[in-house]
Amino acid sequence: MTDESHVNEATYLDWFKKMGETAGMPSSAELERILRGSRLRVTRPRLAVLAAVHDHPHADTDSLIGFARERHADVSHQAVYDVLRAFTAAGLVRRIEPAGSVPRYEARVGDNHHHVVCRGCGTIADVDCAVGETPCLTAADDQGFAIDEAEVVYWGQCPQCARRATHGNGNGDGETSNTKVAKKEMDNGEKDRRV
Repeated sequence: MTDESHVNEATYLDWFKKMGETAGMPSSAELERILRGSRLRVTRPRLAVLAAVHDHPHADTDSLIGFARERHADVSHQAVYDVLRAFTAAGLVRRIEPAGSVPRYEARVGDNHHHVVCRGCGTIADVDCAVGETPCLTAADDQGFAIDEAEVVYWGQCPQCARRATHGNGNGDGETSNTKVAKKEMDNGEKDRRV
C-alpha cells in the first residue's frame, strides 16, 4: 500500500468514525467526496452501489443490485460486480464470506471488528473486538507471517430465532421457514463456489 492510499484509507476511516453507525446514510455530496478521496471517478453506478452498501450492511451482491437499481435503474449486473471489486480494492468496502454464505459487503472498514451470524436465518451483525486494541492480531505463533488482519466469526441464534426455537413454530419439523431459507441460501453459496 502506498503512503497516498494509506492517507485515503485513513481519511475514509476518520469520516466513518466521525459519522458513527447511528448517523445514518451519507449524503450524495459525502459519497462523492469518498469516491474522489479514493481517486475513483464519480459515476452514477458507483454512487448507487456505495449508497446501497452504506444503507444495507452485510448485503449480498444480488441484493445490492436491487438496491442500486432503486437509485439508478439502468445499472447493470456487471457494473455492480465491477464497482464492488473496485471498492474492495480501494478499501471503501469490505467483502466478507462466512462459511456457507455468498459474499457480502459492508462499508465499515479499517477497524478491528468481527461478525456474529445467526445459524437460523443467516442474519449478520458487527461485533467489536472484546479486549484491547487488536488482540486477535497477536497470534501465539505467527509462523513468520506479518499478520495484518484476523477474521473471527461468532455463530449462534439471533433473538428472533432463539425465541422461535423456545416457543416452537408449530409445524413439527423443528425448523422455521427462515431456517429453511438460510439453509437453501447456504446450499446455493456452496454450489456457486463449485462452478
